[in-house]
Amino acid sequence: TQAEPVFVHLFVVDSQLLSLSGMYGSLQSPNFPEPYPQDMELQWNVTVPDGFRIKLYFSHFNLEPSYLCEYDYVKVEAEGEVLALFCGAEETDTEAVPAQQVINSPRNSLSILFSSDFSNEESYSGFMAHYSAEDVDECSDRSDEDLFCDHFCHNYIGGYYCSCRYGYLLHTDNRTCRVECSGGVFRERSGVLSSVDFPAPYPKSSECLYRIEVEPGFRLLLQFDATFDVEDHPDVSCPYDYVKITAGSRELGPFCGDRSPGVIDTSSNTVTVFFHSDNSGENLGWRLTYTAIGLCSPFTTDDNTTLHVWLVNIYDSLTSPCFTPEFQDGEFLDHYQVDCQSDGSWSSSPPQCQSKKTLWSLVDCGSPKMGSMADVVFGNHDNSTLFGSTVRYVSSYRSICVAGSYSCGQNGQWINSDVGTKLPNCLPGICQVYKASPYTFVLIVFSCAACGQPSRTLPPQVKRIVGGWSAEPGLFPWQILLSVEDLSRVPEDRWFGSGALLSESWVLTAAHVLRSRRRDTSIVPVAPEHVKVFLGLHNARDKRLATNRSVEEIFLHPDFQPNNYNNDIALLKLKDRVELNKVIRPVCLPPDDPPTPLPNSLGIIAGWGISNPNSSMSSSHGDPPTLTSDPAATADLGVTSDLLQYVKLPVVPQDECQASYTSRSVNYNITNNMFCAGFFEGGRDTCLGDSGGAFVMEDQDRQRWLVFGLVSWGGPEECGSQRVYGVYTRVAKYVEWIQNHLQTAP
Repeated sequence: TQAEPVFVHLFVVDSQLLSLSGMYGSLQSPNFPEPYPQDMELQWNVTVPDGFRIKLYFSHFNLEPSYLCEYDYVKVEAEGEVLALFCGAEETDTEAVPAQQVINSPRNSLSILFSSDFSNEESYSGFMAHYSAEDVDECSDRSDEDLFCDHFCHNYIGGYYCSCRYGYLLHTDNRTCRVECSGGVFRERSGVLSSVDFPAPYPKSSECLYRIEVEPGFRLLLQFDATFDVEDHPDVSCPYDYVKITAGSRELGPFCGDRSPGVIDTSSNTVTVFFHSDNSGENLGWRLTYTAIGLCSPFTTDDNTTLHVWLVNIYDSLTSPCFTPEFQDGEFLDHYQVDCQSDGSWSSSPPQCQSKKTLWSLVDCGSPKMGSMADVVFGNHDNSTLFGSTVRYVSSYRSICVAGSYSCGQNGQWINSDVGTKLPNCLPGICQVYKASPYTFVLIVFSCAACGQPSRTLPPQVKRIVGGWSAEPGLFPWQILLSVEDLSRVPEDRWFGSGALLSESWVLTAAHVLRSRRRDTSIVPVAPEHVKVFLGLHNARDKRLATNRSVEEIFLHPDFQPNNYNNDIALLKLKDRVELNKVIRPVCLPPDDPPTPLPNSLGIIAGWGISNPNSSMSSSHGDPPTLTSDPAATADLGVTSDLLQYVKLPVVPQDECQASYTSRSVNYNITNNMFCAGFFEGGRDTCLGDSGGAFVMEDQDRQRWLVFGLVSWGGPEECGSQRVYGVYTRVAKYVEWIQNHLQTAP
């Protein structure tokens, strides 16, 4: 049998390459406006000078339509990335036309590829496109960290330059700002050294040398602050920034990371502290207190009636705590100091002190006055009111007592070091207990500030604004940004969230923000050392002016259910207390009875929009819903605004909240621990809040802001769709749980 002939068709595509380098121009399909030829490829490579980018748009577009543009198409690329793929004449589900779209290149080059196949059933007129060079504002484009200006950025047509604040020098890399910080010698017996600008980020590309010299016969003791933040590396010891100490022939360090070196006894009277920083990083730096320790022996008691009771500064001086030290001329003083000399002797003899027993028996301050919203607690087990006794004004439930500790003074009055004989000022809020120095008579100090009081008032014209209003600094002083790196997973996870400051040491947020993501439903928090807390932050892309804190402990609610986000609430305790100011203040907790907030009441949510608004739920095959605020959704940080934004949203009636999600899937379970907020018609302002951020409302009677909800989840359609409300954790259900943690913490 004779074999059938086989015919092979070979199609040869006519390919051409054109280069365009003008500041503007146009390009069109071959034969435009007549039908373009078949079976050809034509590519334009457009290049403009450095410092510019290319803006491209189409004034006419008419190509053969095809599924996913398989036949004829125009492809726009830059740096190996496809920016757009167009075909057809009208927009469909599988075809895209440029219409009024403007395409911008990331840098100064762009390629446009036109391709037609071997057959067109109809005639198509092709396209006409135009391009122009557009100046790049490098000062606002922060996508390339290597081009950041440390301090000031100045843009001009075709480029930019950097400059530094007064006292800084521009590095040879023309972008980082360094300082001259060497050559000084410190000869005082005590002092403080720190990295430049501490606790703000220290200068880059700097070499700082500090030398301390005291008299022979003394040795230097270095005490580093607990706040220690020097750039490090997880695998290599201090390759970037570090502190080194040379004491005599000993070399200590290098020190870096976030663990303070603590107390270092150098055993030398000369010490050199060297600090090196490279050209990157935004770390807060370090501070140390140095003191010279002498060889003097402490004073002892003379007899039973005259006491030489001295508080030893253990370094180079002794301070008398005598309440009435008596000299030979009969003069009384409340303070006396003698200094230790280099030969081991004291600079003078001590005075005689009045016996404490005598004073205790002579001075009685009587019963302390009762304060409003506070109870009196005696510091002595026998409720003594004699000289030297102490009392505390303890805050009543949910109140704050500023200046809460008093001691009975020699004049027979209860005295506080801050407010004198005045009673403490107790206000509604959240209070914590801190231990004071053992060298003072004040044993317990209540250090708090009133909650829910922003330093700025909310503008009265706040209405529903798509995208939200930009917040002024201090308008939401309780707003917290959380940066989480889960290093326990492979690959490592990184995400962001928000929270609300409750006190100087406690932050409230959603449990899912701090839960380590596992394949199963186990509830394991991320390690505290993997969480960074930014307070007083206004611009999310510039954290240098914010206050940075590490985390000591994380408390996820024990009944948190990761499959449906029920009980989505958590607390974290800061490793170091934060100093309250105009932009860092706590928010108040709501009442736990009756349940709040009420339907249709208006609340405010603030945030940078860092939750990925395009995440959606999936309920196929019976899988549990994937929630839009899931931390993994923020792995690629989609910040919708650099500056903090806020918007007013109404609370949705609970039956409407439940019905809106039940109608979509039986997998969605709106519990009584949740509530919804948002608009029926949707809108992107509903998506503004960040995971764990506070939904706050003002108590008109007390004129204080209270946290009623925490941003938890939402879905299933794209965030902002009609009748897709945001779901919030109902904080009022957990007030007792929160208070128990805050009140029992040491």
